[in-house]
Amino acid sequence: MADLNELVEKLSAIRTSIEEDIKNVSNFKEAFEYRKVLMDSKTGKVGSLMREMGKIPGELKAEYGKRVNELKNWAQGAVDDLEKKFKEAELNLRYEKEAVDVTLPSKKHKIGNLHPNTQVRNQLVDIFGSMGFDIFEGNEIETDYYNFTALNIPADHPARDMQDTFYLSPDFLLRTQTSSGQIHVMEAQKPPIKIISPGKVFRSDDDATHSPMFSQMEGLVVDKGITLCDLKGMLDVFVEKIFGDGTKTRLRPSYFPFTEPSVEVDVSCFACHGKGCKLCKGTGWIEVLGAGVVNKKVLEDCGIDSDVYSGIAFGIGIERIAMLKYGINNIKLLFESDVRVLDQIDD
Repeated sequence: MADLNELVEKLSAIRTSIEEDIKNVSNFKEAFEYRKVLMDSKTGKVGSLMREMGKIPGELKAEYGKRVNELKNWAQGAVDDLEKKFKEAELNLRYEKEAVDVTLPSKKHKIGNLHPNTQVRNQLVDIFGSMGFDIFEGNEIETDYYNFTALNIPADHPARDMQDTFYLSPDFLLRTQTSSGQIHVMEAQKPPIKIISPGKVFRSDDDATHSPMFSQMEGLVVDKGITLCDLKGMLDVFVEKIFGDGTKTRLRPSYFPFTEPSVEVDVSCFACHGKGCKLCKGTGWIEVLGAGVVNKKVLEDCGIDSDVYSGIAFGIGIERIAMLKYGINNIKLLFESDVRVLDQIDD
């Protein structure tokens, strides 16, 4: 290096070249990479200038170092400003893309409905709860004793042929009816008893109106002086609240091993009001459930004196009620969770 003027000219030329380079930088990424081109201590245009200190005459070292630092600070500030400018531009562009037009209609979020079975079950619980019934949750896996024997259906009883049962072993099975719950309650609790027992039941049966798994709700009342009249009065309230005002019940003689007398319960057709239609098959009546007076033998086997107490029991198919109430003609629609079906049902 000859003299100070040459050093000044060299540093001035570097600054000029930086000013020209900056004009060609078009985005934040290029600005970030250009910073390294300038400031790298080994190869950078500015960062490497201090490595030239050994070639500078002793009397010029201080002045050279001062001027290099000035150039370095300027270059650093120039790149900082460049990065800041591009960062702000990119941020503004992002804001423009993400801007929300508050005048546009809002997006509608679909709200799901409870499943028809759940809606009917909740309605039944509310209806019978308002009549003073408690809820008993039974076991889906039952013993043969509670599912059959204690309900007056011994091993050789023909009524067992009416239900195709899923046996897990000779002694255990998937319950075929929630009626088994009444035995558990009567063994553990003395009258007065007033319970409903909703839950899943299982039978080897499958067609448009039957499913291998379905839902029932057993009802049981045991107290002094309970008669079939109490059953009819209670069911009259139930059907009006489920199917609408003016719906009536009709009791027809039937047979169940654990009730005597036993009845099938029909309701007056809520679609045609008894005139006759496709739903009621022209009869004006629709079968909805089975019921009866609890068999004295069932009471006695549970330790309840049948000369003092009597009882009534009924079994409601929840899918049956849902299909009638909501006009569903195939029970499988209740298990497929088809949104087109579920969207139509919201009580």
